[in-house]
Amino acid sequence: MEDDDVVIGVRMGTLFDAARWAVDLPQKELETLFEHPAYEARLSAFCVLDFRARRKLADRERAALATIYLERHDAITSWDMVDRAAPRVLGWPILIGAIDGGVLDDLAAAADPLRRRSAITAPLWFIKKGTPEDVVRGLAIADSLAGDEHPRVRSAVQIFRKHADQRLRNDGEGG
Repeated sequence: MEDDDVVIGVRMGTLFDAARWAVDLPQKELETLFEHPAYEARLSAFCVLDFRARRKLADRERAALATIYLERHDAITSWDMVDRAAPRVLGWPILIGAIDGGVLDDLAAAADPLRRRSAITAPLWFIKKGTPEDVVRGLAIADSLAGDEHPRVRSAVQIFRKHADQRLRNDGEGG
């Protein structure tokens, strides 16, 4: 969280319940949440995106969610906003080819550590639903961020590698 974030003290369970209830929130109202100075309002907007991504959607709808995530990345001020939304909202559309996977390289090269965290957190979906080759694509992003100076990026790289190694080991045992 940035030092100037307003925190109003909403419990996370309450926030998640409200976001689940507001999954069909009109875009204009979602934009209001992205613009709100309170951390919880912005987190709830990313939770709404995540809950939408959990639905059965057409590829173009997944691409639209990813576009919103990328266009509103400026509203992300905390690692938990990334972790909540990036795998399903960004990683899933990349995995199915609904958006260009090159966006991960762009995010990985960004000056903003939260964009770099998005670059390595989104491919967690590759581990969950992709092929071994998809996991290796994610490992290439991890390699590009291996020496990152920011602790929240380094920890995300370690998390990705741990899960990727486990997935590839399991695939090797079964095949």
